[in-house]
Amino acid sequence: MMYALVDCNNFYVSCERVFRPDLNGQPVVVLSNNDGCAIARSNEAKALGIPMGAPAFEYEEVFTKNNVKVFSANFALYGDMSQRVMSILSEFCPDIEVYSIDEAFLKTEGLSTEQLIEHGQILRKRVLKCTGIPISIGIAPTKALAKIANRIAKKFPKETNNFHILDSEVKIQKALKWTKIGDVWGIGSANEKFLKAIGIHNAHAFTQLNDAFVRKQMTIVGLRLLHDLRGIPTLTLDDIKDKKNIATTRSFEDNLTELNDLEERVSTFAVSCAEKLRKQKDCCNTMMVFIHTNGFRKDLPQYSKNIVLKLPFPSNSAIELSRFALEALRKIFKPGYHYKKAGVIVMDLCPQSQGQYKLFDNGDPRHLPLMEALDKVNASFGQQKIRLASQAHGRVWRMRQENLSPGYTTKLSDIITVKS
Repeated sequence: MMYALVDCNNFYVSCERVFRPDLNGQPVVVLSNNDGCAIARSNEAKALGIPMGAPAFEYEEVFTKNNVKVFSANFALYGDMSQRVMSILSEFCPDIEVYSIDEAFLKTEGLSTEQLIEHGQILRKRVLKCTGIPISIGIAPTKALAKIANRIAKKFPKETNNFHILDSEVKIQKALKWTKIGDVWGIGSANEKFLKAIGIHNAHAFTQLNDAFVRKQMTIVGLRLLHDLRGIPTLTLDDIKDKKNIATTRSFEDNLTELNDLEERVSTFAVSCAEKLRKQKDCCNTMMVFIHTNGFRKDLPQYSKNIVLKLPFPSNSAIELSRFALEALRKIFKPGYHYKKAGVIVMDLCPQSQGQYKLFDNGDPRHLPLMEALDKVNASFGQQKIRLASQAHGRVWRMRQENLSPGYTTKLSDIITVKS
């Protein structure tokens, strides 16, 4: 049994290049919501020293001087392209775990090394031909080792042809010694700092640690990772599960100073969370609301605050969650600050069918059919066609997307016209 990790190369940039072949070989950067910071860079942009998370306003001169093509994140396009890639992967292998928008694990059995190499190269060509997205593939006996194999494939594309397989103990040990401890899948910043402090600087050194020590310092999660890196399959393919927490957070195009403006935004975020809860047929028992100012504006006073509410009853009603969120916001809002971001996170989820009724505090049963009707209308005629009064003021907030590409695959009006 072997695991393959398939990873799309510079995925957001590659999606833009599919429909703009003139961008091939050019430095390209994709920005986050509201054109805030770099979340994807082409290899050419990386060579210019543009780091991940680079604030766009600080790098405007670099972008202009080096003719960097800058795009606003087009998540509708990226999501559609991801679905196309994953569909092809599932045709090749039914045992698949979609790990992120641009990564998936495949589990293969009964194939020789030669067959794995052959199938891997066929898969790479198929995905590129059908979607235009280049991929890298790493294959190894475990998921953690497949991650390392994939990293090698991406780091040395010419030497590996974006495909690397760890099919021997010699290759595995060499790869472990090459991998920095901070680059190991599942090693967070806190664990990296701790491990370096005790002299563990690469994955190989980590595998030499005592099981009991790792479990004590890094819990059972760290122990499972340790075994996986030793070549003992411990991290199996996960079934697709609904989310344990649901969040809706946004940065604002302009700083907000008035409570009523923040109330409109937070109410909308709560409504969005409620819709996502209903989609997976869950309710939440706990909610967190946060607000904070712009940390990059050193000329302005800074303030950030969050509050966690234990709800009196489980709910997925937009009306109820909006009310709770606004109550929370009013407790943490302070006048005199320029707020740049806010968010609502719902937690402690339970199935909608298993909501526990209490003696006094319960949700309004009339909301269930009302929410069903609201979802049906919005699904048919577009989001926010029906909104709460707290979302009023007759406006629909939009993110700053000054360099948004067309919805080539998601909007009929944006489909490319081919002239023959």
